[in-house]
Amino acid sequence: MVHVPNSSRPKVWSGVFILTIVITFFAFVAGQGLNTGMSVYVEHQGGTATFAGLLMAVFSASAAVSRIVVGPAIDTRGRRTIMVAGSAVLAVGVLLPGVIPGDTSLVVGRFLQGVGFASATTAAATAAADTLPQERMAEGISYYGLGQALATSVGPAFALFLIGTDPAENLFYVLSAVAGVTMVLAGVCGYERRLSMLPKEAVYRQEHEANAESASCAADEEFDGKTPGSSPEGKGGVREGAGGARAHSAPSAKLADADTTAPKEPRGISRIFEPRALPGAVPMLFMSAAFGFAVSFAGLYGESLGIVNAGVFYTCSAVSMIVIRFASKPLMEALLPIQTFALAGACGIVAFAMLLASGSNELLFYGAGLFYGVCLGISLPLNQSVAVKNTPPERWGATNALYLLASDIGIGGASVIWGATNDLFGFSFTICCVVGCVLVSYALAWAVYPQSAKRRSAARRP
Repeated sequence: MVHVPNSSRPKVWSGVFILTIVITFFAFVAGQGLNTGMSVYVEHQGGTATFAGLLMAVFSASAAVSRIVVGPAIDTRGRRTIMVAGSAVLAVGVLLPGVIPGDTSLVVGRFLQGVGFASATTAAATAAADTLPQERMAEGISYYGLGQALATSVGPAFALFLIGTDPAENLFYVLSAVAGVTMVLAGVCGYERRLSMLPKEAVYRQEHEANAESASCAADEEFDGKTPGSSPEGKGGVREGAGGARAHSAPSAKLADADTTAPKEPRGISRIFEPRALPGAVPMLFMSAAFGFAVSFAGLYGESLGIVNAGVFYTCSAVSMIVIRFASKPLMEALLPIQTFALAGACGIVAFAMLLASGSNELLFYGAGLFYGVCLGISLPLNQSVAVKNTPPERWGATNALYLLASDIGIGGASVIWGATNDLFGFSFTICCVVGCVLVSYALAWAVYPQSAKRRSAARRP
């Protein structure tokens, strides 16, 4: 038996990949912290759950519009440029309600937060995919999802802690600083101009080196006798402006086949969103609606039950997400994606059922966080990997834009409904509706997942 050393496999972990995880973590701590903290802050200021839900809708709507713009911009202007700009807008939007109190300031702040958060996180998700080898893309995205999923639990717990300090506006001051850290880290992520920062197996590096080599050969043939590198786009025929985004120069675009480049150019809505990402985005739309309740109202629900420290729910979910993320590799290899999603959905149903039955039982309330963390930790990276693996690398900006847009719409749209439902019928009825969203999400996954995610190939069957 021949032993194949692990070192022969293309590596997932690199300095740039870790950096994208850290950037995503800080961006989500700020964004999701506000999503949870805002409902409690509004309630402390004498507002209603309906108004808190409307603020969440403003955030999600602005994030959705932003993703429409930044999806193609990431593919043309560059990852780092969008990450830095988005983080700056996020920091300003978070700070605004702290320095200018009032409902109007809250609405404007939520709009800016949505724009900045969507821009920064979409660019970071695309940057993470750039750094990974094609052969281990699903595994790498699973690890990348840890930063997003962990922050989705740490952020809310941190926000509830900040609201409990004096003054409650510390929520805005501190999370604005967190967004500022995100901006600084994004500025360091300069692999687009320095490909040597990436592993040799990284998709982005291989694509650009191949394009540069092919363009150089084409230039030698077409401009025989002329000075090498005289292409109008610069040496190698790869455009280096705008942070070295994945935008090909005219010679690079011609290197494969001049007759096929024009028809392959996306048109209309396909230029903004990649339709091949829908198998991952559609199930996430309804699963995110369930997450929207946990993110926006679980803390408020805990307070209504008399739970002393409702933020422990999010701490427990963070712990379970860390465990499932690093222990799930054998599970992911043994199960099909649709089976793995079924496991995530089952954990989600258990989590919300425990919330419904918890009453004033703190252990049951906190235990629900453990199952919620497993659901969140599996379903987010799983559906993102389904979306990314179903699309070509040059369309990953638009792919991530569509996937994250589905998440924004799910969380934001449902938060409006959950807020109004809470005011009209109470939390118990709302949680029953949340469980329904989890079931619908799984049904949709069966309908839209690619066949490779639902059945093993004939060659692998006994």
